[in-house]
Amino acid sequence: MIKERFILSVQRIKEIAKSAETEAQYQDYFRKTADFLLQVEDIVERVQSGVLKQETLKQKQERNQRLYQDILPGQYEESYANPAYAVSKLGENIGVILSAVYAELRSTIAYAYDRKTEAVLIRYELFLQIYTTFAVSWQEKENVSYEELQDIYGAFAYDYVEQMTFEQVEETFTCTERPAYHIVLHADLLTNDYLYDYGEYISDNEVQMADFLRKLPEEEIQRIADTFTEGYRIGFETTGKDISIKETVNIRYFIGFERVVRQAVINFENIGMETILYRAQPSFICGRSIQKNGYFATIPNKQFECDHEYDKALFYHNQYRNRKLETYHAALENYKAKLALFGGPAVIESFGEKPFSPVTKKEAVKMNDRQQKLSVEYMAKAGELLNRYVKGEERSFTIIAFPIPEIGAAFEQIFEDVIKINTLNYEKYQHIQQTIIDTLDQADYVKVLGCGENQTNLQIALWKLKKPEKETIFENCVADVNIPVGEVFTSPVLEGTEGTLHVTEVFLNGLQYQNLKFDFKDGMVTDYSCSNFSDASEGKKYLKDHVLHQHDTLPMGEFAIGTNTVAYMTARKYSIGNVMPILIAEKTGPHFAVGDTCYSHEEDIMTYNPDGKAIVARENSVSALRHTDMEKAYTNCHTDITIPYDELGLLTAVKKDGTTVDIIKNGRFVLQGCEELNKPFDE
Repeated sequence: MIKERFILSVQRIKEIAKSAETEAQYQDYFRKTADFLLQVEDIVERVQSGVLKQETLKQKQERNQRLYQDILPGQYEESYANPAYAVSKLGENIGVILSAVYAELRSTIAYAYDRKTEAVLIRYELFLQIYTTFAVSWQEKENVSYEELQDIYGAFAYDYVEQMTFEQVEETFTCTERPAYHIVLHADLLTNDYLYDYGEYISDNEVQMADFLRKLPEEEIQRIADTFTEGYRIGFETTGKDISIKETVNIRYFIGFERVVRQAVINFENIGMETILYRAQPSFICGRSIQKNGYFATIPNKQFECDHEYDKALFYHNQYRNRKLETYHAALENYKAKLALFGGPAVIESFGEKPFSPVTKKEAVKMNDRQQKLSVEYMAKAGELLNRYVKGEERSFTIIAFPIPEIGAAFEQIFEDVIKINTLNYEKYQHIQQTIIDTLDQADYVKVLGCGENQTNLQIALWKLKKPEKETIFENCVADVNIPVGEVFTSPVLEGTEGTLHVTEVFLNGLQYQNLKFDFKDGMVTDYSCSNFSDASEGKKYLKDHVLHQHDTLPMGEFAIGTNTVAYMTARKYSIGNVMPILIAEKTGPHFAVGDTCYSHEEDIMTYNPDGKAIVARENSVSALRHTDMEKAYTNCHTDITIPYDELGLLTAVKKDGTTVDIIKNGRFVLQGCEELNKPFDE
């Protein structure tokens, strides 16, 4: 049936490509979209016949360029994927929805390469249904209404939500569909041909990364992979979790890094764990966003991602939200045996892309207040459901980051220095950090002040110890789940935590923020702003969308002090501090997370520091609501914001009697026993 429907759809699309029988205003849109879909149909045929893999490198490169050319900067301005252009050509309302449809149709590239013919087919049929609506209206001399198109798009999302949700859960937590696994384990990594077998946009980043890794000796590849997989294994060990009851791990990575990923897969297999490799979500209906989760390549155009991130507002209502929750629960239940064996993710992040701040377009779809509330409620309930099947007390993770060639001409030297950062001797840091923790355990609160242009003025309330000889407030973080080494962190007491957090420039989840500022009262965000836009309201919306994730407010879920001055000076050496990933940046100064605590869903699991003391500050008054109102206990987000040492005037521990002990002053560690941390500054 699928094959027959697919053949019929392709025949009709070929007719549209030759002659679109609609009002003249819309003919160009339908012809160009049909042409694109026929390119995808050619991939479907070539993948299934095996011809695609036999093509020359030049043929693969030319195909990759053709598939993505109309959304690349320079051509995107006159693409129907651009809602501003679509509106200018197709009309205010019609243009918005036809642009959203075309953006969704672009997901068929990934589905074609993954042999998911039905996923391609149902989107072809969506296109044909919309085209037919225009063709019939033209014949009957009537106008197509925005509401009619919205109903078609919404019905498509609603009708296929079950199929899409089951596929997502299956891909994320099982090893049934493994096209990327076969590329990583069996492709010839001595050439760059394999890069184009993913179907993702391949830029100089992927090519140059593969070329660079190809030059590294085997022992260096082994060392990188060992650091990564050992961090994962040790994460279970240090938290007292039993890795032997787990059988699967998913590796999230960027394309071009296959030589390391191949060795990591082998390492995991050697400890009895099978690897899941899944693609970052290609469909906007299913949740595609600028923040990639899975394997991914360079984003062809971040503006395109931002323009369509909230296209779901076209159909997102209470009925759809409830249906999606029902099907998500059903999918989790269906795969519960596999979920119970899932150990958690192992993540390889990339960094070094040029800082990006999107243009806000009035034509882009936006969620209204009601939809934002529904979306937040969905995330809370979905998070609660997932934790029932992948239990926090049993799972772990690890995360590591490496630069990509786009970082600049010094890429190879930066990469080598990052390897050094990721493999620093944790024992030295463990001892120094214990000195900091011993001081903080005596404090009532911590005072943090910025210097120069930094306007930070914060008071962080701390947990009160009942048995200081056996308990501690801060976790001594060494290089296991969170690579590289270098921080002590806690869940602050919300009541009494107040003031202003400010950084002049920061890079979070692929987006740049200028003069980022948060105000807190009793640990909750009361106001926020950034100077990315001339209109302050646009800056506020930008933050609400990408940092608050549609919440009206968030708690301060974490307060930490980074101690990795080596990483900080590396960033200064190459002038890359503005593009450092938060994973490394959080180790280069005090940082504060808005959202859930680091112990989200694991608050009731006792955790210990290397000195044997129990870490008691694992929750706050928001996460404590899990006992009475689970939906309000978790925000399902956690974003770290770091004040770099050069913007830090003072970080001091204030005891109950008012006496103070300075830890950092004017960007240098002044606490006795921390002198070693200042050596990178001096060197």
